[in-house]
Amino acid sequence: MNRTPVLKALAAAAFALHAAPGWALDLMGAYTQAAAHDPTIAAAAEALRAGREKAVQGRALLRPQVQLAASLTHLSDRSSSTDLPPALAGVIEPNSSGRMHELAIEMKQPILDAKARADKRQLEQQTELAELRHRDAQQHLMQRVAEAYFHVLLADESLRVARAEKAALAMQRDRAQARFEVGRGRITDLQEAQARYDSVVTREVSAQSTLALRQAQFEELTGAKAEGLAALRADFAPQPPQPDSAAAWQSQAAAGNTRVLSKQHELAIASAEIDKYRLSSRPTLDLVASVSHRGQSGGLSALTAPDGRRSAAVGLQFNVPLYAGGAIQSKERESIAKRGQAEQELVAAKRDARLQSHDAYLSVKTGVSRVASLEQSARSAATALEATLLGRDVGTRTELDVLDVRQRLFTTQLELAQARHDYLLGRVRLAALAGALAEGDLRALNTYLSR
Repeated sequence: MNRTPVLKALAAAAFALHAAPGWALDLMGAYTQAAAHDPTIAAAAEALRAGREKAVQGRALLRPQVQLAASLTHLSDRSSSTDLPPALAGVIEPNSSGRMHELAIEMKQPILDAKARADKRQLEQQTELAELRHRDAQQHLMQRVAEAYFHVLLADESLRVARAEKAALAMQRDRAQARFEVGRGRITDLQEAQARYDSVVTREVSAQSTLALRQAQFEELTGAKAEGLAALRADFAPQPPQPDSAAAWQSQAAAGNTRVLSKQHELAIASAEIDKYRLSSRPTLDLVASVSHRGQSGGLSALTAPDGRRSAAVGLQFNVPLYAGGAIQSKERESIAKRGQAEQELVAAKRDARLQSHDAYLSVKTGVSRVASLEQSARSAATALEATLLGRDVGTRTELDVLDVRQRLFTTQLELAQARHDYLLGRVRLAALAGALAEGDLRALNTYLSR
């Protein structure tokens, strides 16, 4: 059943709901949109439909093969001799012409065919590989949607921080300008404030460009506007990975990673290819049956073209391949080499899965403490700014001290946004490397978003 129209209808309904006033598009809504909009996942669905036919083709190799054959032939019989034996006089006309027609139904049922069975196993493995690649495409789509979504949130937060810093620096520059004009401030304070203001203006322009790019990427992927996305909740609290063990994630990745599983199926297909050529020299035994009817018109003799003859035959056909010029042996050697290649690629895939899952686990694990540390740093920086402002007002701190503390605060806020972004995408990446990324993981991340 073609599910594409259904998915598009669901996506349209979800988009209409999320587009309603007061309702922000969240991560699950973005994924629903992308599932119906993205051409890559649509291509993967078509590849799956094609791959499932491989198993059907494999089963057909061991089923009866039935064909209908029909022929119509025009005959012209001319003889230069008119001397016929008396017994054939009146039976064979020396000069005759007409048409002969024949209709036959033939059936062939394999009874013993080792190569066909090897072909069937290989085709079934190709269907399983297609199923796996489709699952991999679904996980990759979830990962791409999460990356696009959180990239937009990070770019938006970066722009917000840049604008907040710009506004604060503008106020401080104006204050330094006013103090300088009345003779209570130094020109160096004004110049420093202006220089930092100019710097943050440059960063604001860069942040605007980055946000526009991230929004365009999100819209291309999902077909939905990237404005007004649900943001991270204020009480965002990252959790350590479960299970909280690097070895457990490495083991799961080595066994369930979609790339590893793909290489396992490719190895099975390569092994079946060897079996095909090794078994191609085996004898085959088929049950063969046929029913035919022959007739003629135009006055042809019965000896030339029988009329109304019906025949039926049932028998066994035994074939023994003897020699094919060495091609079969060459293909067998080729398939053995390809199986060796597939074995090494599987080993490499397992190694990469273990290393990458370990890296992703550490990213999530350290991300929890990193976010907590930066949250504390942001609170401390805000407190330090209040104290420095108070010190400036009473004369114990300078304008340059205020600039330094304020910049540390905004830098910490950006680092905190980046840490949250890295943590969330680390969870997605870790689940994908383990081959376990599912909609439930997106729903779990969705709980971190404000509605």
